[in-house]
Amino acid sequence: MAASGGQEKGRVINLMHVGGVQQVMVEVRVAEIQRDVGRQIGVNFFATDKKGNFALSLLDKLTSVNSFTRNFSSTAFDIATSSALTAVGGFTTGSWMWTMFFDALKTQGLGRILAEPNLVATSGQEASFLAGGEFPVPVPQGGAGATVVTIEWKKFGVGLVFTPIVLDEGKIALKVAPEVSELDFTTAPVIIAGLQIPGLRVRRTATHVEVKDGQTFAIAGLLSDTHRNAISKFPVLGDIPILGALFRSSKYQKNETELVILVTPRLVKPLTTTAAKLPTDKYIEPDDFEAYLLGALEGRNKKKPSNPPPPPQNLPDGFGYRPVQ
Repeated sequence: MAASGGQEKGRVINLMHVGGVQQVMVEVRVAEIQRDVGRQIGVNFFATDKKGNFALSLLDKLTSVNSFTRNFSSTAFDIATSSALTAVGGFTTGSWMWTMFFDALKTQGLGRILAEPNLVATSGQEASFLAGGEFPVPVPQGGAGATVVTIEWKKFGVGLVFTPIVLDEGKIALKVAPEVSELDFTTAPVIIAGLQIPGLRVRRTATHVEVKDGQTFAIAGLLSDTHRNAISKFPVLGDIPILGALFRSSKYQKNETELVILVTPRLVKPLTTTAAKLPTDKYIEPDDFEAYLLGALEGRNKKKPSNPPPPPQNLPDGFGYRPVQ
């Protein structure tokens, strides 16, 4: 307080100062490897003779009977086949005619996902990022049987939402929620208003960590190994060695998933315009000769490269590498 002219006037002097960089860039890496192996074998057979005697198997719905007519003089079948069939064969033994339907398949799959979204925000402010898209989902209004349908848009792709708070001693408190999703048409379809809606395969996590500038934290991880084996067979007949394969169907499925999510916050400052590098900097548009005659998607740099300066002489010992301690 200071007095002037018999009256006291308050005077506040603000000596608070927050030093350092207050903008944070977060680097998120989502790495995933998926492997799957599948084996399946199934056999359906159909046999008939001239007298109208017959035999038919319908394991695993490889075949089905749409119509069936039988009397004392004849037998007629209308057999439908499944899209799962991989081979069909037939042969005769005496007065019998045999037809075999096979589902023998081995599959192997490998999937790799690597997403690296980067985002910058001021300390204490939330920032979000999405590289992907949106797909429409019809939503009936008014309950079952409603005729009014609205559209709701669902997001998918590589997304990131985070809120940084810069602390003392170069520490950063980070609330981060990365997500990687993709459309999945292999799940059971959902039909809404006559439209088939796909599912979503999602890798999502949300957490709060405290990390120093430049340090990396593994915020999530997954190691999954699943096995499934199913056998459908006729009683007794399916247990006969070797010949029992004609009376049973088996499926084997194995899936392995390895997933890890890493996050690295950094205190950053703005760049000058000349220091900024863009992915399009090296792109050169092809001219007519390169596009039409050479079929080039990118043009060639026609500028002659300048001669690099000669390397300096009399370099000190150990120059150019760091010795191992």
